[in-house]
Order: sequence, then C-alpha cells, then structure tokens
Amino acid sequence: MKSSMLRICSLIVLGAVVTAGTAWAAGAGNTSMHAMSAKKINGEVYVKASSLTGALGGTGTFDSKSNTYQYIPADIPSVIKKVSPSVVAIIGKPEDVGSADPRYALAHGTGVIIRADGWVVTNAHVVEDMTNLVVVTADGKQYDAVRTHSDTASDLALVKIKATKLPIAKLAHSPLKVQVGETVVAIGTPVSFSLRNTATSGILSGMNRSISSAYNLLQTDAAINPGNSGGPLVNMKGEVIGINSLKFVEVGIDNLGFSIPADTVQYVTGHFFKYGYVKRASLGIDLEESWSALIGIPTTDPLTVKSVFSASAKKAGIQNGDQLYKVAGKQVSTIVEVNELLKSYLPGQQVEVMLLIDGDLVTRKLTLAAG
Repeated sequence: MKSSMLRICSLIVLGAVVTAGTAWAAGAGNTSMHAMSAKKINGEVYVKASSLTGALGGTGTFDSKSNTYQYIPADIPSVIKKVSPSVVAIIGKPEDVGSADPRYALAHGTGVIIRADGWVVTNAHVVEDMTNLVVVTADGKQYDAVRTHSDTASDLALVKIKATKLPIAKLAHSPLKVQVGETVVAIGTPVSFSLRNTATSGILSGMNRSISSAYNLLQTDAAINPGNSGGPLVNMKGEVIGINSLKFVEVGIDNLGFSIPADTVQYVTGHFFKYGYVKRASLGIDLEESWSALIGIPTTDPLTVKSVFSASAKKAGIQNGDQLYKVAGKQVSTIVEVNELLKSYLPGQQVEVMLLIDGDLVTRKLTLAAG
C-alpha cells in the first residue's frame, strides 16, 4: 500500500474530536562526547561550569561558603519549561472553505518566536492560504498577525505581530551538531486549537533525509500531528534543532515525522531579513537523479543534465545528457546534495563543477544563476 506525506497544519471544520490514549515518556539518556574548555592543575583536570552547561544543558549553582558546585542535568520538563514560552499557535481562515460554516471553518498551525519584537517563523504551508491571521502566545495573549515572507522551496515563512520583549527560542548553531538517538521534544498545536503548547518526546531517528523536500530533513519518532506544523523540535539543551513540517501517513505506519534543520531555518530567515526573499543560487541546469538515488540506495552515480537555461552554463558547453559529478569539489548524486551545497553561495558568484562531457571528464567554472 502506498504511503503518503502529510503537511501537518490542521483544518478544523465545525470543531474537532480528540480521543484519549495512553501517555508515555522517553528517556533522557545522552552518551555523546563533548569538547569542553578545561585546565590541568597539579594533575587534576578542571572543566568550566559554563562549558558543562553549554555542552549538556541543565543548570548549575556555586556555593561560595561550602565551595561546592551543584549541577542539575537537563530533563524533559525543564526543556519544555524553557522553550514553551517562545512557541505560539497560529489560526486563520482558509481562502476556500467550501460549504462549511465560515464561523468554524478555520485552519491552524504552530510558530516559534525568533525575535523579541514579534517575528515568528513557521511553515509556508501553514499560512500560505490563510487570511485574518491571529497568533496566540503561550501566556494566552492574542495578536493580529501578518504573513510577511514565504518560501515554498524550504516550506518556511515569517509572520509578524506587534509586540515587544517576547521570549525568543534559541536556534542551534550551524553546522548542526546532533546525533541519531538523542532525546528530542516537539511542541505544537495538534488537532485542536485548544491543545496549544502540547509537548511530546522521542528520539532523533535519522538525519539528512530527503523526503519530498528541496533540502535535507531531520527524522523523529516524537509524535507530531496535524497542527504541529511550524513548531519546534528541541534538544535537551533547549535549542531548536528543527521546525516540524511533514509526516508519513498510512495505516500501519507510526511516528515518522520530519523537521527542517535549524541551519536551513537560519539560511532562509537570514535571507528574508537581509534581502526580503531567499536569494537562491542555481547552477543554471535542470538535473535528473539516477535510479539508485531516486529509491534511496547509497550511490556515487552522477546526476544527468536534462536542460540548460543559464547563459553561463551554455557558454561552458554543457548540454542535455552530460553528467554532473562534483560541485565545489564535493561529489553529488542527489538534487538535495546540490541544493545543500549552494546554500553557501549567492547568484552571480562562481563555482567549479566537474562533468562528463562528450566522454571526457572536465572541470568548468559556472557563474551561478538565480534559482
């Protein structure tokens, strides 16, 4: 039976039915290695307290009277308490409500406050067809909202509310340092708008997933449901490592959710604030993946050129049927890999590519086009 992908915003028509179930909690074990600032004095190694909390999360206090340091490891409740104030619910009216009563035909999703003066990041699919947007913060305050920026390729958008001194979420640093198996928490507005700031936990199930997306995604088994779209996936340091966006939906399939990694979120929102849109770079050619790449088999197969549309690519002698092996010195076999590499470039900059042209392996410099 064919499975399908569901963009996890939620449409409510004349209310919603929520059924009760059994609750469980994931463990918070973390066995990864961390590099910390330290000094060796008289044979003893001393680690900075700030390095400890920075690497592992949690909190610590020093008692000068007893010269003792008390460290409290991060747990799921503390992570939720830290991040939940920066998570908002977004509700609005779909442009097409069909025959439904317009008073109750509403759609909703989730967002994350990234700037204290009212900037909220969410999924593009949450707000692309919404009117009369309203944002509700974790403390129950309501704000009229405006969609200011949207990028369908990354499925990210910005919403603006008139507010100041809002609690902001901390996005994980780029490059993203996460590993499969670490505990994560998802926070959002599943199924019903009355379930705002619902938290679920699980693990990071996979990385570098290319599932119906232009860029790599994170995979998690933390429960995400319609309405969770645009909400954060959080590590045990209380950092947002991803924005929840997709899930597999089918009978017999459980807990296959996907999130847009924090580095892509920073790339897209950085362009929004600097340029007003994503100034995306392109090689100026359309590419096709090999059979192995399409079905997910590890491969070193090149990409095949299907069409050439930029002046620079035409000048370089690239033609339909040529094969692309490397971009900027890195081997590529999927379109997502190309897109990820080009996040570091802007249109007009040059990049070196390696192709098979007329049976010869050649290197060419391309001036990147606007994507």
